[in-house]
Amino acid sequence: MSGKLTLRTLFMTISVIAVTACQHVQEEKTNNQLNTVADSSNTVSIPYEKYTLENGLTVILHEDHSDPLVHVDVTYHVGSAREDVGKSGFAHFFEHMMFQGSKHVADEQHFKVITESGGNLNGTTNTDRTNYFETVPANQLEKVLWLESDRMGYLLEAVDQTKFENQRETVKNERAQRVDNQPYGLRFELNGEALYPEGHPYSWMTIGYVEDLDRVNVNDLKAFFKRWYGPNNAVLTIGGDIDVAKTKAWVNKYFGEIPTGPKVDEPEPQPVTLDETRYVTLEDKVHLPLLQITYPTVYGRHEDEAPLDVLADILGGGKTSLFYKNLVKEGMAVQAVVSHPCRELACEFQLLALANPAKITSLSTLQNVLNETLKEFETRGVTADDLARTKGQIEARTVFGLQSVSGKVSALAANETFYQTPDLIAEDIARYNAVTAEDVMRVYNKYIKDANSVVLSVVPKGQVQLAAAEQTFERPVRNIEIDTVEVSDDEAFSSALSTNTAPSFDRSVMPKAGEAPVVEVPDYWEAELANGIEVLGVTSTETPTVTLTLGMDGGMLLDPEGKAGTAYLTALLMNETTKHYSNEELASELAKLGSTIRFSTAGRYSQVYVSTLTKHLDETLALLKEKLFNPAFTQEDFDRMKERVVQGLQQQAKTPSSLARRARDLVLFGEDNRVSLPDEGTLQTVQNITLEDVKTFYANYYSPDKASIVVVGNLPKKDMVNTLDFIGQWKGNTYEFADYSDFPKYEENQIFLVDSPEAVQSVVFIVDRSLPFDATGDHFKSRLMNFPLGGAFNSRINLNLREDKGFTYGANSGFVGGKTLGWFEASTDLTAANTGEGIAEILKEINRYRTEGVTEEEIAFMRNAFTLSDALEFETPTSKARFLRQLLSYGLDKGYREEQLAIINNIDKETMDALAKQYLNLDKMQIIVVGDKAKILPQLNALSMPIIELSVESNSRETLN
Repeated sequence: MSGKLTLRTLFMTISVIAVTACQHVQEEKTNNQLNTVADSSNTVSIPYEKYTLENGLTVILHEDHSDPLVHVDVTYHVGSAREDVGKSGFAHFFEHMMFQGSKHVADEQHFKVITESGGNLNGTTNTDRTNYFETVPANQLEKVLWLESDRMGYLLEAVDQTKFENQRETVKNERAQRVDNQPYGLRFELNGEALYPEGHPYSWMTIGYVEDLDRVNVNDLKAFFKRWYGPNNAVLTIGGDIDVAKTKAWVNKYFGEIPTGPKVDEPEPQPVTLDETRYVTLEDKVHLPLLQITYPTVYGRHEDEAPLDVLADILGGGKTSLFYKNLVKEGMAVQAVVSHPCRELACEFQLLALANPAKITSLSTLQNVLNETLKEFETRGVTADDLARTKGQIEARTVFGLQSVSGKVSALAANETFYQTPDLIAEDIARYNAVTAEDVMRVYNKYIKDANSVVLSVVPKGQVQLAAAEQTFERPVRNIEIDTVEVSDDEAFSSALSTNTAPSFDRSVMPKAGEAPVVEVPDYWEAELANGIEVLGVTSTETPTVTLTLGMDGGMLLDPEGKAGTAYLTALLMNETTKHYSNEELASELAKLGSTIRFSTAGRYSQVYVSTLTKHLDETLALLKEKLFNPAFTQEDFDRMKERVVQGLQQQAKTPSSLARRARDLVLFGEDNRVSLPDEGTLQTVQNITLEDVKTFYANYYSPDKASIVVVGNLPKKDMVNTLDFIGQWKGNTYEFADYSDFPKYEENQIFLVDSPEAVQSVVFIVDRSLPFDATGDHFKSRLMNFPLGGAFNSRINLNLREDKGFTYGANSGFVGGKTLGWFEASTDLTAANTGEGIAEILKEINRYRTEGVTEEEIAFMRNAFTLSDALEFETPTSKARFLRQLLSYGLDKGYREEQLAIINNIDKETMDALAKQYLNLDKMQIIVVGDKAKILPQLNALSMPIIELSVESNSRETLN
């Protein structure tokens, strides 16, 4: 759950409107006047009010009545940078503890209350802050404020050793899943240790070291809360369909009585320098060697941050960059990027390249190419197009960032937390637009040219000779002795940690929701182009943008026999050179417009995605016309993209989660069906594909015959259809594709084991083929039935394995349905030591659900979650487009939502129990496990099922018992 502050994502102009005084608040004043910025008709703005409670809590309110929802964000100015040496991971650990109940909210009820209210929630931690957020229907706002205030003011009395130990295991499982069991996962930890001196707040990862988590106790955690979680170190930001007067009253009621915490000083920036270049080597379970070079630079909002960001974009920001030209296009790297991640205390300038092993035999060669590229930049300098691209992308990010309330609230909260002023975003736009070519060259010469850096080589295990150079930096030995707070029942200690707050009202009573908002399905229009392509559209005036998708049915199902991956490779080539434009020219034109055109293939659809500011729609569609109708299909592009696919597949063979998905599909659909293979194909099938195959695929299947369009924008139907006339003139072949071959049949449980030596976790799928998608039939009803079993955080499976047993970071189950295929799956990543027991617990939960049935309380929980969540369904253009695409893909009409609502409100226990017995076919479920065979085989043997060792690449199988 760790992250980073990226100022470049916050390009929005904010205006402030006056606030009125209310009880227990302190207004910001400048020269005895409220601090305001006038709204401007020629700028995009986010109106807001800001005030401070007497206890120091900063409150920001933003009204947006476009959708009946609200987003609440509570940001605490504490991240891993506030931790003590030897107690790393505390900030993130505490994020987990904040979901374990408080004095007036029971354990695990935070997730349950928000889910049952039709909302969603989460928390995130990075080096500099921790935030907690919820998006809910507008009538649920008071309930959210009750929840957030209770854990701010009344958490400690609910924290005990049992909860502490449980969440400690959960955090360790999260680290195992996201860091230790992931290729390249440890590079962030090693880079931080080498770049920053020992004890620097950025020298450890946000998730922390396992040994640090093991050495502390519950009272350390309580002390951390008392130090950093006071209201004076927090920002409460509320945006959406709010009544400002009511919201202020609720904020005052629920937060106003919470005592102020200890004084918190603003942290001072701590940028670093290196007295030498440090070489570090990481041996990892990878196929593609990786080279990362990191230069220390400045800190967030330093005057040189913006020029360094622009420099990063010029060097490695896509197909217009020098890194793309010299590394990717030349086939030396599968991927090469440059970035300038900037945080509150320090920033880093990172050059990163994934080497192509077919051409690079040592990362030293790659480093030489990087150095030559930097020298080329010195000679080339900064062009007018470089700066125009940056400005175009800034404008587009600004407008697209306004499409959701959560995006606006997050921007306001971040700027206030770090700089005490929510309206700095307009200044951000100005400072980026003010960057000159001279600025970029100045920061290059100051921070990059001939500067010391950390050079990190990630190489396959046993191949240290591939490193850029012999390692010169050794990881510091962590012989840390710290004082921990002894676990004690001493009343004096407990009193010191207590908030001693006596509320003026009964906090144990959860507020009732207001009147449910009326949620209407988007009013969409229909049209048909001259060639028969059906178009569904929504006219939305919230932002001056257009989002369009063109879908062509067939996708990977159209791949020639023995050449799986042809559709995928064709889509990749459609993103490359055209007859009239080079790759670089197309990318440059799109960047200057701030537009995106992307071809892709996933499952049974090839798709074109287009997004643009409305004012640039004509120019963007002209580029779409060029890309769609004039692909060049050069041999050079084909060879490069094919090599990229091959190297990516080889890397997937090192990734446990990818191996598990491959095994799942093979088990479900058998080796004779295209759907059992990845969209990309396999190493063998991709090698069979030729450039002529791609040209043939394009000629046969890039056609209006089975195409449809979905569009969401601020243009009326007539104007939008007129702009699509060129697509209406498109002509192409009619085509068909075959049904599937027979699928495997299973009469007993079996375990399919894929060996992943030294894996610290086991990736598990438990699967059975089931129903394809339907909107109102048994597939839909089975999704309702599954919700209490494994479809929510508070489901039986997740509470058992994560919260009760501590075996996993998360576990779930669900019915997956496509147009013609469907299946049931339960999935999780289990600790290696608990793999067998974890599988047994999932099977027990499924069996208990089948035999004992669902409870009335669970039905009510499901019913509320599904009916109230409609308020969140159609907020953004992307969500509206998803709704329209579903209508087209499955031949639905607008009224199907009403039918679903009737089913949800009327489905009863008898029906759900019957569905569980019918579709949870426990005796036929197949179990896929990707883990360390040496560690887990004895546990699997204890399950008394046949075990088949499976190789997903060759589909070879060996029965082990």
